[in-house]
Amino acid sequence: MNIRHFEILRAIAETGSFTKAAQSLYLTQSAVSHAVKELEEKAGTALFYRMSKGVQLTKCGQLLLEEALPLLSSFESVRHHIANLECRAPIHIVSCITIASFWLPDMLQSFQKIWPDLPIHVDVMSVAQTVEYLKEGKVDLALIEGTCPEGPFVSTPFSSYRLQAVCSPSYPLSSDALSIEQFCSEKLLLREKGSAVRDSLDSALYLKGHTAYPVWTSVNSQSLIEAAKANLGIAVLPDILVSDPISHGILIPVSVQELNIRNDLWAVCRKNQYLTQPLYDLFRYSLGVQPTTE
Repeated sequence: MNIRHFEILRAIAETGSFTKAAQSLYLTQSAVSHAVKELEEKAGTALFYRMSKGVQLTKCGQLLLEEALPLLSSFESVRHHIANLECRAPIHIVSCITIASFWLPDMLQSFQKIWPDLPIHVDVMSVAQTVEYLKEGKVDLALIEGTCPEGPFVSTPFSSYRLQAVCSPSYPLSSDALSIEQFCSEKLLLREKGSAVRDSLDSALYLKGHTAYPVWTSVNSQSLIEAAKANLGIAVLPDILVSDPISHGILIPVSVQELNIRNDLWAVCRKNQYLTQPLYDLFRYSLGVQPTTE
């Protein structure tokens, strides 16, 4: 048996005729008769009373139709929606904190103008976690900062930010433009090791032959901003995070010679990953980049 048998059963019950059922389903009458014969053989009983003016379901036929109707309803729902699956399948995004705070809300706002009813799930986590989720196939897209990940991924840059050293206006700087050596000897307020900000700073200092030894280490950028406001040292953070307190004179930028660090922002998907139309549009119109998975 297959779904076609039950469609024929329903059509005969509705029309009261093998001939009319065949016409409504665009089948030959012999095909309908053959399907009924197969159903009755499978059921081991008659499903229709054959009468001079048509046919009528037997009690066994009625029982079978009652059980078949929910199956037919579910099948027709699937058949109706199968051409629009991409319009309903949710997109799952993982993002690092900085992107989620300053880029992702605007991206998703513009995306939802194109796909207003499409479900989107977002998880905000560390860069290492985002890459692991993507590797395991748990998400459709990872938005990360810093160095693009190694592995079976395709990484597309879509923006960037500059690292900015800041301190309180009353913090006693030893110079208007610190040398790297002077900078490393200051009270430094830094993100934790493993974060994109800290890794970029440590790499830049290492290439110059220096190492930072912070007095504060935090996973929370805002706590470093508050510590800098409290005159506890120099914080190094994305410029987008400190632009507002700088504009209000609460913090001031600190110039460090030969230290100009910029972190790229990456949209990362699995290599050869199939991009649904909504996911393609997320790349093209929200991130402003041409998607590729090769």
